[in-house]
Amino acid sequence: MDKVIIRDLQARGIIGINDWEREKSQDILINIEMYLDLHQAGESDNIDDTVSYSSTAKKILKHAESIGRFTVEALAEDIARLCLEDSRVHQVCIRVEKPGAVRFAKSVGVEIERSRPA
Repeated sequence: MDKVIIRDLQARGIIGINDWEREKSQDILINIEMYLDLHQAGESDNIDDTVSYSSTAKKILKHAESIGRFTVEALAEDIARLCLEDSRVHQVCIRVEKPGAVRFAKSVGVEIERSRPA
């Protein structure tokens, strides 16, 4: 299966369970892989035959920066759901990380895979 990749999308939003994390936006790093058939887009050279990574990135940023989730797990689920709204996307792999959230670690986060229901 082919895929559209959005790598290291940087958002700033409220995420976390501690009081101090709820007061000030933090960096959120998002990686997205959307699995779909890109054959038609490759043949036609037409953006309408594929998923627009620009539109998708804007939608994800808007959501991540406004939702105020407590966990990266919940935000990852949100992002997966948003990506799967496009009927051409069969499966997604989403990674959400909080850079600098844990001392001595570059970042911490989760990675999930979700598929369109059969």
